[in-house]
Amino acid sequence: MSEAVFCIVPTEERASVIVDALKLAGFHTKDVSALLPDAYGSQNVAYSNNTKAAEGISAGTSTGAMLGGALGWLTGIGALAVPGLGAFIAAGPIMALLSGAAIGGGVGGLVGGLIGWGIPEYEARRYETDLREGNILLSVHTRTVEEIKKAEAIFKDLGAHDIKRSIESRAATTVH
Repeated sequence: MSEAVFCIVPTEERASVIVDALKLAGFHTKDVSALLPDAYGSQNVAYSNNTKAAEGISAGTSTGAMLGGALGWLTGIGALAVPGLGAFIAAGPIMALLSGAAIGGGVGGLVGGLIGWGIPEYEARRYETDLREGNILLSVHTRTVEEIKKAEAIFKDLGAHDIKRSIESRAATTVH
């Protein structure tokens, strides 16, 4: 059974340290996701709005991201325009989920995408608030109890908060 472990990180620098630790612990780039406010603007992340999810998230394909540190190690980096929330950068499997048709459950935008990723609605709403305040959402896909414990320990030891885990939905596990 696959589970995702999620956390909130206050800064890109702290997120980069955590992603680096996940990499050193043996997690693969395809298993780690990040969602962060786009503080860079279009000069550092080039994208084209060519895909739109029915609920209103528009996604772009990255032609070159200038994210610092270990966040640049992640795959599938692109930009998202979330109505009412502004611009975000997504990396890893969450990018494919948020930009695709997997957003559902009758709730639109970012909350719907996070629910599609397997996060309960009340947690998704709290994460949306944290993201709105400039925090970063990190997640790691795990396959074993050992990986779950390893990810949770890394998150906790390196200053993340709101650490949760969720059984991944079918939609989320098909993005890998």
